[in-house]
Amino acid sequence: MFGLGGAGPFQLIIVLVIALLVFGGRGKISSIMGDLANGMKSFRQGLKDDESTESEEKPAPKALDDGETINITPKKDKTEA
Repeated sequence: MFGLGGAGPFQLIIVLVIALLVFGGRGKISSIMGDLANGMKSFRQGLKDDESTESEEKPAPKALDDGETINITPKKDKTEA
C-alpha cells in the first residue's frame, strides 16, 4: 500500500512513537530512566524499612535454664457455673 516493505499503518505509528521518544524533546529517555531508577530506589528502601520494623517489634525469646519448667495449663474461667 505505502511501498514500505509491507509495513502497515499500525506498525508505522509504533515506529513514529518510538522515534519521538528517542529523538523528540530534550532528554526524555534520560528523564524516563531517572524516574524508573527513583522508583526502584524507593521500592527497595520500603522493603528495607519493613524488614527493620519487623525485627524491632518482636522481642527475642527468653532462654530457659536447665531443669526450668513452664506451666502451659490454661487457667479455668470462674465465671461459668
